[in-house]
Amino acid sequence: MHNEQIGLMLAAVGLIGLGCQWLAWRMKLPAILFLLIAGFIIGPITHVFAPNDMFGDLLFPLISLAVAVILFEGSLTLNLQEIRGVNRTVMNIVTIGALISWGLTSVFTFYILDFSWPLALLFGSLTVVTGPTVVVPLLRTVRPKAKLANILRWEGILIDPIGALFIVIVYEFIVSSSKVHSLAVFGLILLIGIVFGIITGALLSQILRRRLLPEYLQPFAVLTLVLGVFSISNSLESESGLLAVTVMGMWLANAKGVNIQNILHFKENLTILLISGLFLMLSARMELSDFAALGVGSAILFVAIQLISRPIAIFLSTIGSSLNFKEKAFIAWVAPRGIVAASISSLFAIKLVESGVEEASLLVPLTFMVIVGTVVLQSITARPLANALKLSEPSPRGYLVVGANDIGRSLAMALKKYGDRVIITDSNWEYIRKARMQGLETYYGNPTSSHAEEYLDLIGIGNLIAVSPDKHFNIVAAKHFMSDFGARRVFFLNEKAKDNQHEKHQVVEDKHGRTLFGEDVSYKKLASLINQGAEVKHTKLTEEFKWEDYVMKYSDGHRLSLFTVDPKGDIHILSNDSTHKTVEGWTVVSLIKE
Repeated sequence: MHNEQIGLMLAAVGLIGLGCQWLAWRMKLPAILFLLIAGFIIGPITHVFAPNDMFGDLLFPLISLAVAVILFEGSLTLNLQEIRGVNRTVMNIVTIGALISWGLTSVFTFYILDFSWPLALLFGSLTVVTGPTVVVPLLRTVRPKAKLANILRWEGILIDPIGALFIVIVYEFIVSSSKVHSLAVFGLILLIGIVFGIITGALLSQILRRRLLPEYLQPFAVLTLVLGVFSISNSLESESGLLAVTVMGMWLANAKGVNIQNILHFKENLTILLISGLFLMLSARMELSDFAALGVGSAILFVAIQLISRPIAIFLSTIGSSLNFKEKAFIAWVAPRGIVAASISSLFAIKLVESGVEEASLLVPLTFMVIVGTVVLQSITARPLANALKLSEPSPRGYLVVGANDIGRSLAMALKKYGDRVIITDSNWEYIRKARMQGLETYYGNPTSSHAEEYLDLIGIGNLIAVSPDKHFNIVAAKHFMSDFGARRVFFLNEKAKDNQHEKHQVVEDKHGRTLFGEDVSYKKLASLINQGAEVKHTKLTEEFKWEDYVMKYSDGHRLSLFTVDPKGDIHILSNDSTHKTVEGWTVVSLIKE
């Protein structure tokens, strides 16, 4: 293949990956599903893309390095302080439940597919991991009750790095057992992987803590160090590299006084690129005959995993919890497999086949079958199941307030009074600290970031109110959440420019939601009212005190109406296109300066 053809194909793969990610975003489904389908189409179905021919001997090192970066990025999210705040039910599921599921799936694989015990144990460990990238999009579509959604979401977050570490250890035990003095080899792999990971993690923590690197170089330095640690560790002892980078990421995630937000954001963006390319490549290099070789036994195994392994693991690990039978049944049904299973199974399969384990070639199609099967089956059935069990949330009514400044906090406290869930978010720690002191639920960070995609819990949230001082960011936030909430439920401060700005410096306002409180209401105006002592007041209109009396008592210069509440308790945010009437029985909530 000529260099021009290779370049053209790589560019096409990038575009296909982007299309799959966009389609997943629009349809609110895991991107891995579309990436695998696209890979099958350009690979074994049409034979347009042949990774083995294109990359040759470079294919295996490329896959290895990509998997190392993916595992490192996942381990960066394993903060032990967050784990301590997770309830016992989730911890039991990701520990006791994971071990039960691993054991049962391994037994089924051994007897149904006649795999060797080492390979059956490895496949069992691969199917334990779910991961937030497949669980979170599913939960947004299904909308189960908040308690169940939080359990499933936290299971995916925690099992991702923990399960990856577990898979690596199982694999390294398997490869060491094929060598003389297997326990010594296994111990050496663990020793080098753990020690080297801790040393490099501690070294990197010191560098970042002492600010020996400028911020713009930190992501590049970390990426270089990850690839270096992986390669050097493998050269010291074969197969220890993945363990080393996983331990390194966990150490960095829990280091005190180290800000890893810039690194995390860079790694998240890089991981999206790597995942898109990696999954297209992995699925394209497969053959349809690989799936045919699995036979009917693979379908029986899938049914056993879905209907036996997972349910038994959930019901046993949640004994003594507050979950009832219906809730346990729903959690047992929802467990889509994703990135870790596919990427690691492909890497390990290549290594095992090269080591002479012929049946390892079936590991990849079997894993991909479980991934596609769980994602498709559960995407189709989870919502009807939640409805049938009466475990689904009604239409979300809560509010995401962007901007934890004085205006945002005042508005959030007023909304919270009426019982709906309210989350306030900001990248300013001092604002977030004040919001927490007021008892508000917070998210510290950028709500439009890829980190928020996984960790900002929007269960029960159906409206956006953007009141940050940056009107450009307000529109960005409104545009970002419009596909989730709908244009009628997205509100943002975006006053018309009054300072003789040329139109080329102004922001396009249409098709981004609804202008909050009217076009003449600016952040400066709201902040000025609060600085002058204005307070949020709730006034219920009666037959004796009507809207006309309210307007007469509080003139426009001293009053700014924020929202109204009808007799049913529904909140109506005031905007530039509000049309509802305010009559007897309604409550008017305004910012009033006495």
